[in-house]
Amino acid sequence: MGSAVHRRTLLAWLVASFGGASSAQAAFPSRPLRIVVPNAAGGAADITARTVGQKIAGPLGQSVVIENKPSAGGVVAGDVVARAEPDGHTLLLVSSGTAVSAALFQSLPFDTLKDFAPVSLLATFDLAVVVKEGGRFRTLADLLTYARAHPGQLNIGTPQIGTTQNLAAELFKVTAGIDAQVVPFNGTPPIITALRGGEIDVMIDILGGLMPQIGAKALRPLAVMGAQRAPQLPDVPTVRESGGPLAGFNVTSWNGLAVPAKTPPAVVERLSREVQAALAQPDVKKRLLELNLNAQGSTPAQLGEHLAADVRRWGDVIAKAKIARQ
Repeated sequence: MGSAVHRRTLLAWLVASFGGASSAQAAFPSRPLRIVVPNAAGGAADITARTVGQKIAGPLGQSVVIENKPSAGGVVAGDVVARAEPDGHTLLLVSSGTAVSAALFQSLPFDTLKDFAPVSLLATFDLAVVVKEGGRFRTLADLLTYARAHPGQLNIGTPQIGTTQNLAAELFKVTAGIDAQVVPFNGTPPIITALRGGEIDVMIDILGGLMPQIGAKALRPLAVMGAQRAPQLPDVPTVRESGGPLAGFNVTSWNGLAVPAKTPPAVVERLSREVQAALAQPDVKKRLLELNLNAQGSTPAQLGEHLAADVRRWGDVIAKAKIARQ
């Protein structure tokens, strides 16, 4: 009799234990999710988050809300998510800018590599080397030949010091072995004005914002900086195609999603699967391509490696370029 009672008690315990575990897993998500975006509403990062958020809402059975918290270096958004409950309901839009901030700022209220669990890449977007149409340079080889023959005379315009574009220009200069001046501007429009006016020789910036000028034949793209040619400009070579010291050159901007570090692995994996499935859908790819973004998902581990590699790389560039840490 006692043995039978014992078996029933054990069976009840097993059912409760496994049933409880199943219920706990099924409990995610138990309320609406929020994606905290460190950029203003209406930009490419914001639209990317909204596009993907809408797609994952259905499979997850919960709405996805976008919270815009722009600030220098994405510090405010990062702090909000680092302090959030690690249950998968609060996500952070991370980017190449997140890696730059980790390398550039002397102190942050969070540890970029320890306080977040990567979920998935969302998209990559190309940087381009661009000159004035009808100017002295028709190819990247022309530009490099001139720079080597005229040390210190080539002026490369970029957005502000410490942006991905600015650091990409510094890396390009060092890798190519040229002595050139990197000239920072307060945003893209004044760089375009300076380039078209002949005040600078070349600019390096995100391709998407330059496409209208390229399409109007006001600017000429010499190369894109990623490993592959841009879908929008299949006839424009990559920097690495010039060979020599630039044969391994590969710089792209990117964005992705992360959650607080102690989020359960099963929840992280679930989010990653849903994000990757969303990014594979043709309408999502089309919408992002309209923004000059290339939809690209990843595993959590792949995004983690990508982020860590970028932090190391931009830290090295900042040190070699003698850029003061903020």
